[in-house]
Amino acid sequence: MSDTVVVMDGGKIQQIGTPEDIYNEPKNAFVADFIGESNILDGIMRADGVVEIFNRKFQCLDKGFEKDEPVDVVIRPEDVDIVPEDHGQLKGTVTSVTFKGVHYDTIVDFYGFKWLIQTTDFCPVDSRIGIKIDPDGIHVMKKSQYSGMFGDYSSYSEEYDEIGDATLEPEEEEEERDEE
Repeated sequence: MSDTVVVMDGGKIQQIGTPEDIYNEPKNAFVADFIGESNILDGIMRADGVVEIFNRKFQCLDKGFEKDEPVDVVIRPEDVDIVPEDHGQLKGTVTSVTFKGVHYDTIVDFYGFKWLIQTTDFCPVDSRIGIKIDPDGIHVMKKSQYSGMFGDYSSYSEEYDEIGDATLEPEEEEEERDEE
């Protein structure tokens, strides 16, 4: 593995850093999505160390933003803890579960926005859950030209359905792609 990574888009450098720095502190939504799976949300920086998403305030480690500045918030799927609904900072409904060997890829609908959560806890489809996120699991970024382009797992719902459908023949998949 390299000790320095350069992430580029359209011939322009987006970020230079160690793999850990780029993964943990992406500079924009493109980098966050490029380097790994991310839940990328609209937020408002209410104060140093306090960001608001879905009309709820969360403690974070980020500072140096203007008060009430619109921001992008990155929450990695592995940084979300599933808790009973009545103990959650947010509450949502499980819409899809895919077993991945060491964890489940769980898609949860929060207020119409689908999140990917990677967890060892099995939660059946249609169950209501709560989630908790520690301050170091919330990464705040300035808005950029990439804001709003990544993060909602609604587009992956069909992909998960295809993966889970053992009756779908490879030829059918190719024909469906050709039609699109």
